[in-house]
Amino acid sequence: MSEAIGLLAGNGALPGLFAAAARARGLAVHAVAVRGEADPALGAQVASLSWIRLGQLGRARQVFQSHGVARAVMAGGIRRVRSLSQAWPDAGMLQAVRGLRSLRDDGLLRAMAGYFEAGGVKVISATELLPQVLAREGLLAGPALSPEEERDVALGREVALALGAADVGQTVVVKGGVVLAVEAVEGTDEAIRRAGRLGGAGAVVVKRVKPGQDTRFDLPAIGPVTLEVMREVGARVLAVDAGHTVLLDAQALFETAPRLGISVLGVRT
Repeated sequence: MSEAIGLLAGNGALPGLFAAAARARGLAVHAVAVRGEADPALGAQVASLSWIRLGQLGRARQVFQSHGVARAVMAGGIRRVRSLSQAWPDAGMLQAVRGLRSLRDDGLLRAMAGYFEAGGVKVISATELLPQVLAREGLLAGPALSPEEERDVALGREVALALGAADVGQTVVVKGGVVLAVEAVEGTDEAIRRAGRLGGAGAVVVKRVKPGQDTRFDLPAIGPVTLEVMREVGARVLAVDAGHTVLLDAQALFETAPRLGISVLGVRT
């Protein structure tokens, strides 16, 4: 029998990429998908697909245990507004968060991982099976940066480091030495759009991992959709952490960026 591996799936392309990579290695993927977030098409890529409401952590662990899952990943995002307004915490979730001082992202995700592991399900990073999706160092696509854009990247990374230390967000948008927007509950795309409304075209978008980032979950991710939002507002540079940023549909990303005149840069932390 194939070894079982679990997948707790949110939105975006990463759950599907992981499922395909795991299947190629002969693993049987048993997915637990969050309603309203995960793509139902995931069902065609996995050995089993079970649906939960956001917050039904106990139910998720039960599903994994019933399929003999000893390792699992958390892949895909959860819209933060949904997490505030539509969560249905079950007894498992309440047990996981008991004693937490706050429900900030990092602490909450580590608590969830600890709950799974207490039930015999070790949480690993999705990139263990997908190392090829991580951004490399250097200019990845598009034109070389101007000196001003390089300065804006440096400023954005400095601000993003402080933002991440407070566990607020991962994205900062800068233009001409002025910080136009920082990511909060609205997410990356809306932060970019807000920056465009405030500062017009020519902005630099920086995504950076948080200090002490747990690489099992919540790594920054970019893809063609990110570039499309940047095109909407005329943003010109996207700088990410080399080795710590997931490239979703990398081929399309690298083909689209030069066509749009957008530079994609991997910066080593």
